[in-house]
Amino acid sequence: MAATSRPRTTGVRQFLDPEQQRDWIAGKIELPDVGERPESLEQRFKYVARFEKLLNRPQAGELLEIVGLYGPNCIPMIRKTERYYWSVSCLPSTLDKPLVRVNASWMELFTLYAHGDDIRARFIVHLSDFTIDGSATPSQVDEHFLEQSVAMPEHVSYFFPRGANIFGINVQSSLSIRTFLTSRRVLAAIRTFNLTHMNRGRNAYQASHCYSVADYMQAE
Repeated sequence: MAATSRPRTTGVRQFLDPEQQRDWIAGKIELPDVGERPESLEQRFKYVARFEKLLNRPQAGELLEIVGLYGPNCIPMIRKTERYYWSVSCLPSTLDKPLVRVNASWMELFTLYAHGDDIRARFIVHLSDFTIDGSATPSQVDEHFLEQSVAMPEHVSYFFPRGANIFGINVQSSLSIRTFLTSRRVLAAIRTFNLTHMNRGRNAYQASHCYSVADYMQAE
């Protein structure tokens, strides 16, 4: 009798079972992590000049505080999964001119931009987590909830990227970004989306990972 092959386990499913993932999304548990980060010195030095350039920007202080809030709250097992399941780029050379961008698999998760001397953020999440009825119907976006999740209603806007059940949220000002990240519903939605893509396999953006920015994401 031929042996039956088992489906290959991909992404962070190798480290976290479905119950652990659900409990982390709900904020019920803290996930175990490694003590020391696996690191490539060659990769670290590759982006030192870009990081130093970022530090000279007027937004640097606020930006590093925001990534320090986003990292441990929104990425599971942040040390163990660094670079290979998520990565952060510093001043990536794309047309929208971001300051930093966090990716997993082939998907953008979180991006910070200059907004005058302040910053603005773009979050990519599941549309169904931000609708009134839990559907992926654009007309059902819960605008009232979005406006309540920031410091001032005019600080939030949204758009619909290409793809099923994909939703983009723009948040202006470091104050509103912090406020947004303290909402339990928002945090659960971000964690759900991030896990979805971290479970899809290895990160496609490993080569652009900036350890210097990641240091601040891990409070180092």
